[in-house]
Amino acid sequence: QVQLVESGGDSVQPGGSLRLSCAASGSIFRINAMCWYRQAPGKQRELVATISSDAVTKYAYSGKGRFTTSRDNAKNTVYLQMNSLKPEDTAVYYCNANIKRRQWGPISEYWGQGTQVTVSS
Repeated sequence: QVQLVESGGDSVQPGGSLRLSCAASGSIFRINAMCWYRQAPGKQRELVATISSDAVTKYAYSGKGRFTTSRDNAKNTVYLQMNSLKPEDTAVYYCNANIKRRQWGPISEYWGQGTQVTVSS
């Protein structure tokens, strides 16, 4: 089994910062791309940021210049540093990872349970 567990969600004021973490555990041979998605109430889930296994990053327009994703491969953990937060960043943030559990096995997609980020004055 593989589990992704997010943490770090909180309520902050506009302009504040948060750092989300997502740790993968279980039977893991290699983790390929890891992504952050978010879903606001009444809206579709949207991609926020992606980081490849060799740390190449891509960001959605909404987070460019404010969000930074990184990963620690030794800890099977991905991070999302969010600065200058806005009320429109309020959402449940989900971690997503493409994981190979065995050397010759398939790559499967896994999701975390989500962590709530609320930006409000």
